[in-house]
Amino acid sequence: MSNVEKEKVVELIHVDKAFGDQIVLEDVNLPIYEGTTTVIVGPSGTGKSVTLKLMMGLMRPDSGQVIAFGHDISNISNKELRKIRMNFGVLFQNVALFDSMNIFDNIALPLRERTDATEDDIRRNVQEKLEMMDLTGADKKFPAQLSGGMLKRAGLARALVLDPRIVFFDEPTTGLDANKSAEIYRLFHHTQSELNYSAVIVSHDVPKIFKLSDFVVLLAEKKLHGCVSPEDFQLSDNPAIRLYVEKNIGPIYSSLIEEAGFYETF
Repeated sequence: MSNVEKEKVVELIHVDKAFGDQIVLEDVNLPIYEGTTTVIVGPSGTGKSVTLKLMMGLMRPDSGQVIAFGHDISNISNKELRKIRMNFGVLFQNVALFDSMNIFDNIALPLRERTDATEDDIRRNVQEKLEMMDLTGADKKFPAQLSGGMLKRAGLARALVLDPRIVFFDEPTTGLDANKSAEIYRLFHHTQSELNYSAVIVSHDVPKIFKLSDFVVLLAEKKLHGCVSPEDFQLSDNPAIRLYVEKNIGPIYSSLIEEAGFYETF
């Protein structure tokens, strides 16, 4: 199916955002298509996390529109926004699990707070997600008892427990070594293939993250550049993209050699 035929699940249209005199985003346009993965890259402080927060309705633009599932979430009531957010899943950079809750209750929390599901249904759903994340048997443990990689997997289980149509990932492999990062990437690939959600990933882990992406977007100097395939991104004539590629990736296609075998299990 071409992008023209795919539904836009979320879209930024001519979005501006500033904090006081500091302009962060200026006339940003970005479509997110169903069942695809869009990776947002760029230097620190360029507005990547702000872009995620706008898409989730945690911030409102100064001008422009944020369309989610046909609704402008920058101009609706909090009640309507809460309903739309039922379609969202989020994996935070620091995972944001509650230390006082065991893993089962952490994952079950969105179901208990936002649905009328029975405890039997909640248990089945949580156990299904634990099994998907290879965390069977960890349900009674607390976050402090888990390794960094297991915490990320528990966070992903919670992000998926409502079976969302779109999942937002903010620097999902921060603090993990190369092997644990690869494990998380494989889980992304597996769960998205199985559940067919759209994904928006803010990441510094280039070029490895490109293997997961359908589209790559660069945020630099308040502007969005690209929203093209990883191959087109690396070959782009756009000056901002070329500078970013040269600084962060190096010679074109060297990344493919470095990654040989890295994703063979996909």
